[in-house]
Amino acid sequence: MIVRSLSDREDARGVLRVNALSWREAYSDLVPEEVLERQDPNPKPADVDRLLQALPEEGVVLVAVEDGSVRGFADFRWDEESTKEFVGPAEAGLRAIYVHPDDWGRGIGTALLAEGLSRLPDRIRAVRLEVLADNERAREFYQSRGFEQTGSDTHDIADTEYPTAIYTRTL
Repeated sequence: MIVRSLSDREDARGVLRVNALSWREAYSDLVPEEVLERQDPNPKPADVDRLLQALPEEGVVLVAVEDGSVRGFADFRWDEESTKEFVGPAEAGLRAIYVHPDDWGRGIGTALLAEGLSRLPDRIRAVRLEVLADNERAREFYQSRGFEQTGSDTHDIADTEYPTAIYTRTL
Protein backbone atom coordinates (compact mmCIF):
# COMPACT_ATOMS: atom_id res chain seq x y z
CA MET A 1 0.00 0.00 0.00
CA ILE A 2 1.16 3.53 -0.76
CA VAL A 3 -0.16 6.81 0.62
CA ARG A 4 0.03 9.77 -1.76
CA SER A 5 -1.83 12.91 -2.75
CA LEU A 6 -5.06 12.53 -4.70
CA SER A 7 -4.01 13.05 -8.29
CA ASP A 8 -6.75 12.34 -10.84
CA ARG A 9 -10.37 11.46 -11.61
CA GLU A 10 -9.81 7.78 -10.82
CA ASP A 11 -8.53 8.70 -7.35
CA ALA A 12 -11.54 11.00 -6.85
CA ARG A 13 -13.90 8.22 -7.91
CA GLY A 14 -12.19 5.90 -5.41
CA VAL A 15 -12.51 8.48 -2.63
CA LEU A 16 -16.24 8.83 -3.24
CA ARG A 17 -16.66 5.04 -3.31
CA VAL A 18 -14.77 4.54 -0.05
CA ASN A 19 -16.69 7.41 1.55
CA ALA A 20 -20.06 5.90 0.62
CA LEU A 21 -19.18 2.36 1.70
CA SER A 22 -17.69 3.59 4.98
CA TRP A 23 -20.76 5.70 5.73
CA ARG A 24 -23.05 2.75 5.08
CA GLU A 25 -21.10 0.54 7.48
CA ALA A 26 -19.94 2.96 10.18
CA TYR A 27 -23.20 4.83 10.56
CA SER A 28 -25.64 1.93 10.09
CA ASP A 29 -26.81 2.18 13.70
CA LEU A 30 -26.48 5.97 13.93
CA VAL A 31 -28.41 7.53 11.05
CA PRO A 32 -31.60 6.50 9.19
CA GLU A 33 -31.35 3.90 6.43
CA GLU A 34 -32.66 6.33 3.80
CA VAL A 35 -29.69 8.63 4.50
CA LEU A 36 -27.27 5.76 4.06
CA GLU A 37 -28.92 4.65 0.84
CA ARG A 38 -28.17 8.08 -0.64
CA GLN A 39 -24.47 7.35 -0.26
CA ASP A 40 -23.73 6.04 -3.75
CA PRO A 41 -20.66 3.78 -4.07
CA ASN A 42 -20.82 4.25 -7.86
CA PRO A 43 -20.31 8.01 -8.24
CA LYS A 44 -21.49 9.85 -11.31
CA PRO A 45 -19.07 12.01 -13.36
CA ALA A 46 -20.70 15.16 -11.93
CA ASP A 47 -19.94 13.94 -8.38
CA VAL A 48 -16.30 13.41 -9.34
CA ASP A 49 -16.19 16.90 -10.87
CA ARG A 50 -17.62 18.44 -7.67
CA LEU A 51 -15.01 16.70 -5.55
CA LEU A 52 -12.15 17.81 -7.78
CA GLN A 53 -13.43 21.40 -7.80
CA ALA A 54 -13.66 21.41 -4.00
CA LEU A 55 -10.04 20.41 -3.39
CA PRO A 56 -8.37 22.81 -0.98
CA GLU A 57 -5.80 25.40 -1.97
CA GLU A 58 -4.35 25.14 1.51
CA GLY A 59 -4.63 21.51 2.45
CA VAL A 60 -4.04 18.02 1.24
CA VAL A 61 -6.26 15.11 0.30
CA LEU A 62 -4.42 11.81 0.57
CA VAL A 63 -5.32 8.41 -0.80
CA ALA A 64 -4.14 5.00 0.31
CA VAL A 65 -3.80 2.85 -2.81
CA GLU A 66 -3.27 -0.88 -3.01
CA ASP A 67 -3.24 -2.87 -6.25
CA GLY A 68 -4.47 0.20 -8.12
CA SER A 69 -7.52 0.65 -5.88
CA VAL A 70 -8.20 3.45 -3.38
CA ARG A 71 -8.60 1.76 0.00
CA GLY A 72 -8.87 4.91 2.12
CA PHE A 73 -8.47 8.67 2.15
CA ALA A 74 -7.82 11.61 4.45
CA ASP A 75 -8.68 15.29 3.98
CA PHE A 76 -6.62 17.89 5.89
CA ARG A 77 -7.39 21.62 5.50
CA TRP A 78 -5.76 24.71 6.99
CA ASP A 79 -7.40 27.65 5.26
CA GLU A 80 -10.24 29.57 6.89
CA GLU A 81 -12.65 29.09 3.98
CA SER A 82 -12.71 25.29 4.15
CA THR A 83 -12.34 24.54 7.84
CA LYS A 84 -14.99 24.46 10.53
CA GLU A 85 -15.45 27.41 12.89
CA PHE A 86 -13.76 25.56 15.76
CA VAL A 87 -10.45 25.40 13.82
CA GLY A 88 -8.20 28.34 14.72
CA PRO A 89 -5.67 30.20 12.56
CA ALA A 90 -2.65 28.11 13.65
CA GLU A 91 -4.61 24.86 13.40
CA ALA A 92 -5.58 22.39 10.71
CA GLY A 93 -8.94 20.71 10.36
CA LEU A 94 -9.04 16.99 9.68
CA ARG A 95 -12.26 16.85 7.70
CA ALA A 96 -12.25 13.12 7.12
CA ILE A 97 -10.43 9.84 7.33
CA TYR A 98 -12.36 6.96 5.82
CA VAL A 99 -11.17 3.46 5.03
CA HIS A 100 -12.99 0.84 2.97
CA PRO A 101 -14.83 -1.37 5.52
CA ASP A 102 -13.09 -4.50 4.16
CA ASP A 103 -9.79 -2.94 5.27
CA TRP A 104 -10.68 -1.75 8.77
CA GLY A 105 -8.03 -2.73 11.29
CA ARG A 106 -5.20 -3.02 8.74
CA GLY A 107 -3.47 0.25 9.68
CA ILE A 108 -4.60 2.25 6.66
CA GLY A 109 -6.22 4.99 8.74
CA THR A 110 -3.10 5.24 10.89
CA ALA A 111 -0.90 5.52 7.78
CA LEU A 112 -3.15 8.25 6.34
CA LEU A 113 -3.09 10.17 9.61
CA ALA A 114 0.71 9.93 9.93
CA GLU A 115 1.28 11.08 6.35
CA GLY A 116 -1.17 13.96 6.74
CA LEU A 117 0.49 15.13 9.94
CA SER A 118 3.89 15.02 8.23
CA ARG A 119 2.63 17.34 5.48
CA LEU A 120 1.27 20.09 7.71
CA PRO A 121 2.96 23.50 7.41
CA ASP A 122 5.32 24.45 10.24
CA ARG A 123 2.90 27.17 11.40
CA ILE A 124 0.25 24.56 12.36
CA ARG A 125 0.27 23.89 16.11
CA ALA A 126 -2.77 21.60 16.42
CA VAL A 127 -5.18 19.45 14.43
CA ARG A 128 -8.89 19.52 15.22
CA LEU A 129 -11.75 17.34 14.05
CA GLU A 130 -15.38 16.49 14.74
CA VAL A 131 -16.99 13.04 14.96
CA LEU A 132 -20.49 11.89 15.74
CA ALA A 133 -20.61 11.47 19.50
CA ASP A 134 -22.06 7.96 19.19
CA ASN A 135 -19.37 6.79 16.74
CA GLU A 136 -17.33 4.79 19.23
CA ARG A 137 -15.01 3.32 16.56
CA ALA A 138 -13.92 6.80 15.44
CA ARG A 139 -13.61 8.11 18.98
CA GLU A 140 -11.38 5.19 19.98
CA PHE A 141 -9.29 5.60 16.82
CA TYR A 142 -8.51 9.25 17.50
CA GLN A 143 -8.06 8.90 21.26
CA SER A 144 -5.55 6.09 20.77
CA ARG A 145 -3.56 8.38 18.43
CA GLY A 146 -3.15 11.30 20.80
CA PHE A 147 -6.35 13.28 20.27
CA GLU A 148 -8.29 14.57 23.27
CA GLN A 149 -11.92 15.61 23.34
CA THR A 150 -11.95 19.39 23.75
CA GLY A 151 -15.56 20.23 22.99
CA SER A 152 -18.92 19.19 21.66
CA ASP A 153 -21.41 20.49 19.15
CA THR A 154 -24.08 19.18 16.79
CA HIS A 155 -24.04 18.32 13.09
CA ASP A 156 -27.04 18.36 10.77
CA ILE A 157 -27.60 15.26 8.65
CA ALA A 158 -30.82 15.19 6.62
CA ASP A 159 -32.52 17.81 8.81
CA THR A 160 -31.69 16.00 12.04
CA GLU A 161 -29.17 17.32 14.56
CA TYR A 162 -26.68 14.77 15.86
CA PRO A 163 -24.41 15.41 18.85
CA THR A 164 -20.72 15.55 17.99
CA ALA A 165 -17.43 15.42 19.87
CA ILE A 166 -14.61 17.79 18.92
CA TYR A 167 -11.08 16.43 19.27
CA THR A 168 -7.74 18.19 19.28
CA ARG A 169 -4.18 16.95 18.95
CA THR A 170 -1.50 19.45 19.82
CA LEU A 171 1.63 19.14 17.69
